[in-house]
Amino acid sequence: MDLDFMFHMFFLARYCKLLEENSFRGRTADFFYMLLFGATVLTGIVLVGGMIPYLSVSFAKIIFLSNSLTFMMVYVWSKQNPYIHMSFLGLFTFTAAYLPWVLLGFSVLVGASAWVDLLGMIAGHAYYFLEDVYPRMTGRRPLKTPSFIKVLFADEAVVVARPANVRFAPPAAEEVPQD
Repeated sequence: MDLDFMFHMFFLARYCKLLEENSFRGRTADFFYMLLFGATVLTGIVLVGGMIPYLSVSFAKIIFLSNSLTFMMVYVWSKQNPYIHMSFLGLFTFTAAYLPWVLLGFSVLVGASAWVDLLGMIAGHAYYFLEDVYPRMTGRRPLKTPSFIKVLFADEAVVVARPANVRFAPPAAEEVPQD
């Protein structure tokens, strides 16, 4: 329960919610598949990394991969929203494209291992590339959600109802009643 863990839990709540409400709106099965893909990639990296002689010491210390999965979601969100302006602790501003690097620097400053965040960035980049970049290049989608996963989730069309008399902008000049 250190400061780095608390920040990761905050980012889990924030960016998981933003991904679910924006990029994956009405696509619950796709969101689950992203998490499943990330967990599989992270587990594979740690298992393979544990067999490499010089890296095995670093990977042996990683017991809890939820921080890496959280960082994967932050990475995917930042790639999908690269132009959003952000501020870190009110100290400096940057665009969302640099958010993973800012958080990595913060983790290193508070004494956490950079490996955990780097693993999340690797998994996030693999997902972003295979889901967004590669299909635009080739027209093929290698991470298409399998139908047996889609059956598990009821992906209904999202309908946003808005009452007719609610305005989000000031009324036009000709609609303003004159006394």
